[in-house]
Amino acid sequence: MDLVTLENQLDNISFAVLFGTMLLYWVGAAFPNIAYLPTLATAGVAIANLVMAALLSARWIEAGYFPISNLYESLFFLAWGLTTAHLIAENMSKSRLVGVVTTPVIMGITAFAALTLPPDMRVSEPLVPALKSNWLMMHVSVMMLSYAALLVGALVAIAYIVITWGRDVTLQGSSWGSGGDRRKIVTAINLDNTDNSGTSNLDTPNTLANTLMSETLTTNTTFNLTSANTATLANPPILITTTNSLSPQLLSLAETLDNISYRIIGLGFPLLTIGIIAGAVWANEAWGSYWSWDPKETWALITWLVFAAYLHARITRGWQGKKPAILAAAGFVVVWICYLGVNLLGKGLHSYGWFL
Repeated sequence: MDLVTLENQLDNISFAVLFGTMLLYWVGAAFPNIAYLPTLATAGVAIANLVMAALLSARWIEAGYFPISNLYESLFFLAWGLTTAHLIAENMSKSRLVGVVTTPVIMGITAFAALTLPPDMRVSEPLVPALKSNWLMMHVSVMMLSYAALLVGALVAIAYIVITWGRDVTLQGSSWGSGGDRRKIVTAINLDNTDNSGTSNLDTPNTLANTLMSETLTTNTTFNLTSANTATLANPPILITTTNSLSPQLLSLAETLDNISYRIIGLGFPLLTIGIIAGAVWANEAWGSYWSWDPKETWALITWLVFAAYLHARITRGWQGKKPAILAAAGFVVVWICYLGVNLLGKGLHSYGWFL
């Protein structure tokens, strides 16, 4: 069997495995009592990852250079990176919901590469002179891996938006610099705020109620103010009941998705930074300038700024939940524009036969 035939078989196998894996994740989400489905689904992603690694290796042997010089190769490298990031995210979160949102995207990428691209765009061709450099592997592979990590993190953030849609949810702290856990909000209000005479500084029950209700209440919690601290209040004890529209299970899942999105984007952002720096060095060697505001370079910078804003908001501002998830969702669109959208125009220094 020649390498071309092997490659054709491997890309079809990867698509078939991912299609079956996607169905396993969806059925497992619909019927969580079927215990063995999550394990089968994770095994399917691992198998697809190995099949695509074999495909890329065969391509490398056939062409004699790192297989990432045209659209077909870069799509499969991206899909391989996505399966790798998926496995990392799933291991971190211990949640199989990650696969519900990632496998359709990965399967779609492999379907497009294996079944839609015309044969002439899948053929391995000699590199143009500008690409005959060791920087091809060092720059492009890091960029593609950063795309994969950022896309998985953004997909998990989109899943968070979906399950919390229309609900006002405040999460337990998962960002550096966050305000901490507001679940125990009662402890943040000094119910023993008395002066030396033992009289409460809170004039009326309504004052105390307003104080409590002004805070963000995040769980199904009942505050029964019948303790000694409220005995000096003029009126009888108050019962304040607040409800969160998310069930405890969904709230826990939302926290997991928010946290895992943050961690995976935190992994992809340094890779993106390194990839951009490596690209600047390569550009200086090839074209005599570190930065030329080529469309690809410009959108790479925009991508970096979007995710830098995401991490800044989480680390410095303590954002959690919906706001950073919206930023990550915007980043999902920006990454695809940077990866494919710019090349659809066919302009710029990076347009070497769909070189991405």
